[in-house]
Amino acid sequence: MDVLYHRCAGLDVHAETIVVCALLGEEEHVQKEVETFPTFTKDLFRLLKWLEDRGVTHIAMESTGVYWKPVFNILEDYFDITLANAQRIKNVPGRKTDVSDAEWIAKLLRYGLIEKSFVPPENIRELRDLTRLRKKWIGQLTAEKNRIQKVLECSNIKLSSVISDVFGVSGRKLLERLMKQGYIEETEVDACIHRSMKRKRQQIQDSLFGTLTNHQLFMIRQSWKHIESLESLLRDIEERI
Repeated sequence: MDVLYHRCAGLDVHAETIVVCALLGEEEHVQKEVETFPTFTKDLFRLLKWLEDRGVTHIAMESTGVYWKPVFNILEDYFDITLANAQRIKNVPGRKTDVSDAEWIAKLLRYGLIEKSFVPPENIRELRDLTRLRKKWIGQLTAEKNRIQKVLECSNIKLSSVISDVFGVSGRKLLERLMKQGYIEETEVDACIHRSMKRKRQQIQDSLFGTLTNHQLFMIRQSWKHIESLESLLRDIEERI
């Protein structure tokens, strides 16, 4: 089998250590060097220099967990990196029992036997992080809104039956007034609702008459604070996106 890469290395990445095996030279005179590095950032730069000093051009490592990510981030601008599926590496036949993981990865890379996993560029990886976090915050925001709706229903406040969006502009004004004093006077409703809702004034007034307790008010206020915090976080994320 022909050698594809004459100066390559396999990395076996763990939480606290990285074992690296470099295979250097032609088939008849291949030189093997093995070293172990801690995973602190300064040691990753030591690993970078160690690889450069040996003229390594290609490296490979398994995409296990998240441990590979800081290693990849530091090395990606200096070497051609193959990120490998761990299960596929294990399924390649011919491995001897006394061969370390790092050496086996290096040998497979040397002969071009590792299928390269796609790693998006850094800006896309960052965008993915932001969109995933945004999705998480939206999920929590929805949960808090549902929690408020549930408390309102328990106190027989039927606002959601007459307003399509309780957390729209008019709904928020009504909720803020409700949280402030525990009730809303009939004369205060007009100041809170949009003019398009004036025709439903009486229905809105009736829906706000309930049995809201101090405990229920406390629960609503807690959820409201969380909603405001989440909305602020979402604005920051959307601005960055």
